[in-house]
Amino acid sequence: MNSPGPTAGRSLECQFAGILPAFTVFWLTFKGEDLLDCPMPEVLNGSVSLTNDQPATTRSCTRSIIIPAYNEGARLDATLEKVLAYVAANGWDAEVIVVNDGSRDNTAEIVRQYANANPCLRLLENPGNRGKGYSVRNGMLHANGQMLLFSDADLSSPIEEAPKLFAALSDGADVAIGSRWLRSDLQTQKQPLHRQLFGRIFNLMLRVTLGLKLKDTQCGFKAFTRQAAQTIFALQRIERWGFDPELLYLANKFHFKIVEVPVVWAHREGTQISPLRDGFKMFVEMLSIRWNAISGKYRAVTH
Repeated sequence: MNSPGPTAGRSLECQFAGILPAFTVFWLTFKGEDLLDCPMPEVLNGSVSLTNDQPATTRSCTRSIIIPAYNEGARLDATLEKVLAYVAANGWDAEVIVVNDGSRDNTAEIVRQYANANPCLRLLENPGNRGKGYSVRNGMLHANGQMLLFSDADLSSPIEEAPKLFAALSDGADVAIGSRWLRSDLQTQKQPLHRQLFGRIFNLMLRVTLGLKLKDTQCGFKAFTRQAAQTIFALQRIERWGFDPELLYLANKFHFKIVEVPVVWAHREGTQISPLRDGFKMFVEMLSIRWNAISGKYRAVTH
């Protein structure tokens, strides 16, 4: 019988690193420990290593739109057509950043082709396949906008909904998150029942474990002021599907104002998330967020 290699060993260690603190996490949760109160970091620079496919630019702009993409060649053409046309039609001082997460298809080539004719479009390349959370962080920490929004590549919430989130930021919010459940009548195509059930259960666990009293944490349509983005994403540690709760936990921790905004949304076929496989990983990542807070990992000040 073959013995597990070093990669398998590291994988098991990573899983246990997330699972072992669970009893401590829940004990502190139900004991009522408040881990949401923390002063603002003095320096807002992350220590993560990120990759840019194009020369860095320091040109400031009003809005940044970040689109994480993994093997999105089949629908990225339509997405970029809609986003770039909307930006141009509204005369926005904006940049559009596509973050390629180690795609094995023609995702990067499509972006390069559009970038040749659209100076506002940039391609960022991750060092391999790192996950949606890493991709969003990569885009946010490279963005130049004063208001920064990330959107799923399938435009489940159409780009025409972006002004709602930007307006919320202009009205005083630090973080504006699209919500599918504040007004469920805006859902033009609902999720399958089993995915809705998984989402409701996960939302309940987030309320109990992380104190996130929000209707919808998982909608892939969120906007941040520049200050909030630089603070939150510099401390983000979750790199895959469970990163959304971490962003919102950190926003609460540093007393940023979060506003939920009802948006038009439609379920898209071809989603790459598995409720069972990725659901378990998200549960472990949720416990990791709590453990990171307990162990002081979110209190570190970088220099």
